[in-house]
Amino acid sequence: AWLKRKPLEQGGLLKFVHGGEYHAYNPDVVNSLQKAVHSGEYSDYQAYAKLVNERPVAMLRDLLAITPKGEPIPVDQVEPAESLFKRFDTAAMSIGALSPEAHESLAIAMNGLGGFSNSGEGGEDPARYRTNKVSRIKQVASGRFGVTPAYLVNADVIQIKVAQGAKPGEGG
Repeated sequence: AWLKRKPLEQGGLLKFVHGGEYHAYNPDVVNSLQKAVHSGEYSDYQAYAKLVNERPVAMLRDLLAITPKGEPIPVDQVEPAESLFKRFDTAAMSIGALSPEAHESLAIAMNGLGGFSNSGEGGEDPARYRTNKVSRIKQVASGRFGVTPAYLVNADVIQIKVAQGAKPGEGG
């Protein structure tokens, strides 16, 4: 009396299946990136870059191509990398969006480079102030979670967020 039904297909937009819809961060790409990072070998990086650069269109960058215009500028006329680092900053991600360890690692890395990490909404542990773990950009969102006078005076940059990101209306 039961109708025979076709089984549901696995995969799609969220779950990766080999041979199914292309996913930019599929296991082959992730494993290749991890191998390159752990080994530090340029050949491993090239294998990873090939997977990314020769993939099907998955991101806006896949539709763009850089075409050199004219002769390259001599290296001695190019701004040194160290002077560029002060312009680097991380995306605003709260501790809850990452983890305390990841959040602090971003701050340590950016402070070491002379760049800026962003606290995201939710505040920052005062124990991080005046250490290499401090986020130099402090975000103030509509809910003002974690915003105190001490939080604000320990900012090099105050970012006022006027819209909600991933979870509209829910905060954090």
